[in-house]
Amino acid sequence: MSASEIGKHGGIDEHVTAVSPSSSSSSAAGIAALDDGLPPTEEEKRTLRRVSDVVPKSAFIVAVVELFERFAYYGANSLFQNYVSTAYGLGQPRTTATALSTLSNFFMYVTAIIGAVVADQYLGRFRAIVLFAGIYSIGLLILWTTALPSTMEAVSANGRLAAFVVALLTIGLGTGGIKSNVAPMIGDQYAHREMVTKIDVKTGQKVIVDPAVTYNRIYTIYYGCIEVGSLSGLATPFMEKRYGFWAPFLLTWCVLCVAVSIFVAGRKTYVVRKPQGSVILHAFQALGQIIRHRNLDAAKPSWRAAHGLTSKLVPWNDQFVSDVQQTLNACKVFAFYPVIWVCYSQLSSNLVSQAAMMQGHGVPNDFMRSLETVSILVFLPIIDRIVMPLLRRRGIVLRPVKRIAIGFATIGLGMAYAAIVQHLIYSAPPCFEHPLACAAAQQPDGTVLPNNVHIAIQTPLYVLFGIASIFLNTTGPEFAYTHSPPQLKSFVQSLYLLTVAIGSALALALVPVSVDPKVLWMYVGVAIAVFVIGTVMYTTLRHLDKEEDALYEDKVSEEGQERS
Repeated sequence: MSASEIGKHGGIDEHVTAVSPSSSSSSAAGIAALDDGLPPTEEEKRTLRRVSDVVPKSAFIVAVVELFERFAYYGANSLFQNYVSTAYGLGQPRTTATALSTLSNFFMYVTAIIGAVVADQYLGRFRAIVLFAGIYSIGLLILWTTALPSTMEAVSANGRLAAFVVALLTIGLGTGGIKSNVAPMIGDQYAHREMVTKIDVKTGQKVIVDPAVTYNRIYTIYYGCIEVGSLSGLATPFMEKRYGFWAPFLLTWCVLCVAVSIFVAGRKTYVVRKPQGSVILHAFQALGQIIRHRNLDAAKPSWRAAHGLTSKLVPWNDQFVSDVQQTLNACKVFAFYPVIWVCYSQLSSNLVSQAAMMQGHGVPNDFMRSLETVSILVFLPIIDRIVMPLLRRRGIVLRPVKRIAIGFATIGLGMAYAAIVQHLIYSAPPCFEHPLACAAAQQPDGTVLPNNVHIAIQTPLYVLFGIASIFLNTTGPEFAYTHSPPQLKSFVQSLYLLTVAIGSALALALVPVSVDPKVLWMYVGVAIAVFVIGTVMYTTLRHLDKEEDALYEDKVSEEGQERS
């Protein structure tokens, strides 16, 4: 079957265009091995080990492109706190730096909705990514040119600050538009099939090839590439220290150009979905009917007919409304995420400043946050290749809500440890509760002594944050993709990303208490909030894990019977 209309979804034609006949060849080997497999029985579902299908090559290409894009983003973003607050940067107060960093995150994730609408209704994901990458590159170009020594000398402090804000907003629009489309695009590359059994050629055992495990593997690879890209945070602080801010900003712009080049060069290998016109409007109209009649089925044509509302025709069918209902389940999970992003916002703001309060011994204070990335890269293959398969062999399948709950617990421990570190800093000389701000810290050569605590004490904090990321940041995009209809995947992904913006807004509200010595109690309060909200989330939504198998069985043909 050639690239064509592969079915109807929700009464709206669902087109999948494969740009090249080879676009799904990467998964052909894995799928061919399944052709003689049969759907598992209920007994087999309870007893057999579950494994992943083959991940398509086109998914790897998209993941590598995201690696380069994240290299550019984190390489620049890791410097923003210092760029704003240091004398050789913009020379603004620490609270201003924290506020701008938080505002940047808020704006980026709000604009993800714009990217989703552009992709789902007008351009499709491929063209939308190219468009927003162009906008992104303009923002990095502004950032680089305004950080040049000649510009710093010629432009006033207020002018440089204004240029930085413009760069932040441009970068936020560009990267927000990309983020809402890259995650669903990588999921599109896998031709979803129902669960089947096969014989594992390595062990000779009968196993279940589970699409849920396959999507988890795809998004684990995706997230691993993001974290490899974020290693730029290891290099750019040292470039900043040696050459100034302009050099790392130039590097990030060049790397983004490489990412766009690779992405465009691979356009013939991707499975690309066409935009679906007014499908987002239809989804909101269906939600309006549900709210108006206070019934989840109220938007279904069958329900409307049964209640004498046939005179008002709707441009969708019952299945479309069922998919919108499934999307609402995803949104229930996302509603608990903002407090998580309050925690992660500390990585680029208060925790960077916390490191500056301690003895660095030659290590830049903005270097420490890179330990989170190192922790992720160490523990990600261990969890994906050893821990999760071991649990599945023992019949323990960690479905999305359980993984998210583990992430909540781990990051809560991380925030609690941050409070402990802050307490140790306040207990140490020379400035105790007012680090870097007492007479005893002032040196004859103009330097300021931090408190007598070694910076390495932050390490467990970043390890806990890294492990939490593995469970939270792989499961979020995966859940958004698998719990949304094909026409709305970018839009639902943007709703997930919107929780980051909400978290950034909450973090912005905490800026007034992000000062010494109040910041200690801010860490304590956030840690308690994480544990409470995580417990409520798992208690109220754990039933969704039990519905996962049925979800995949019901949506076997949703994305089409065949891609070519």
